[in-house]
Amino acid sequence: MTDAVPPLPRRPSDRVTTAWALAARGGDPHAVGRLVRALHRDVLRYVCFLGADPQNADDLAQETFLRALDGLRRFQGRSSARTWLLSIARRTVIDSMRYASSRPRVSGTPDWETAAERAQPHGLPGFDDGVVLGELLNTLPDDRREAFVLPQMLGFSYAEAATVCACPVGTVRSRVARARTSLVRALAGAEPVAAAA
Repeated sequence: MTDAVPPLPRRPSDRVTTAWALAARGGDPHAVGRLVRALHRDVLRYVCFLGADPQNADDLAQETFLRALDGLRRFQGRSSARTWLLSIARRTVIDSMRYASSRPRVSGTPDWETAAERAQPHGLPGFDDGVVLGELLNTLPDDRREAFVLPQMLGFSYAEAATVCACPVGTVRSRVARARTSLVRALAGAEPVAAAA
């Protein structure tokens, strides 16, 4: 007898999740649960890629869903539910960063940072690559990082990314191209990402 690993569930299409959002707006509690389960991972990944503190990412994802459920009555389905939720996530992260910048900062705490670093699993395949990519992405300007992550890592179309970023499609394409060029240069060691134009 073998222990079979169950296959990962397929992510529902944007059409399906949008239908769930509209049903949830109409008061269907089962649709609310389906919508949250289907899009939670996308929201969580997005807030992380926007530069949110990893320790606060779950809280920001939860805040995103609270805001979305509170504003669900205004959702009309003109964009996909995923695009709509990620737009809310973007505003949630921005609000969080603004709030954090207005608060006094705690002085450096190397002890917990060292302990957290040592606790990270280093033997996993791709872990180091993921850390390097995360660090490179964090050095990109915010607008380029956001534009790059949406279509290149989260699978958004350029039109959906433009809706989330609140800018024209051409601007998203330009930011993605510049981000890609900066990342390639940084990986090749030609110049640091932060210095790239």
